[in-house]
Amino acid sequence: MLNKGDKVSVLDDAIDGVVTGINGSEVTIETTDGFNLTFKSSELIKIGSGSVMNLSFNKNQVISEKEVAKPNYINKEKKNKKEIPPPEFDLHIEKLVKNYKGMSNYDILTKQIDTAKYHIEFAIKNRIPKIVFIHGVGEGVLKSDLDFLLGRYDNIIFQDANYQKYGQGATEVYFKQNVK
Repeated sequence: MLNKGDKVSVLDDAIDGVVTGINGSEVTIETTDGFNLTFKSSELIKIGSGSVMNLSFNKNQVISEKEVAKPNYINKEKKNKKEIPPPEFDLHIEKLVKNYKGMSNYDILTKQIDTAKYHIEFAIKNRIPKIVFIHGVGEGVLKSDLDFLLGRYDNIIFQDANYQKYGQGATEVYFKQNVK
């Protein structure tokens, strides 16, 4: 129980002071800097009464006992050091042709889809298990045509690629391989 004149320390902060008033569970203290602050009695610890200081406790130990342990977030995906990242193919038109200024939207989309089809066929032929197409967000025309193209293949599973790495502008393609 705290009384007026007791020297106290705030548990969650580096504030010490003297109790100047008590109103129910709220305690007003005058800090060593001369400010009057109000705290709940559960946030304070008595370190002395009057002019006698009682430092028979370890303030850091008391603070550590009151702190709630924060969970340790660890990326649980173990990366195999020999694992090769999947090939990424950027379907943005400026990555595919040098000069696209004279091309119509239809020509651009056709070039992008033809490029994707080439990479899909290459991956199937060479038994590559996974590839990533970077198509960007835009209006979604390329993504919808790419989804349509991928849907025409039997042994392909596709989904949005890793959001942290690519945002919403990429599709990850998995190829089901027949082991012979």
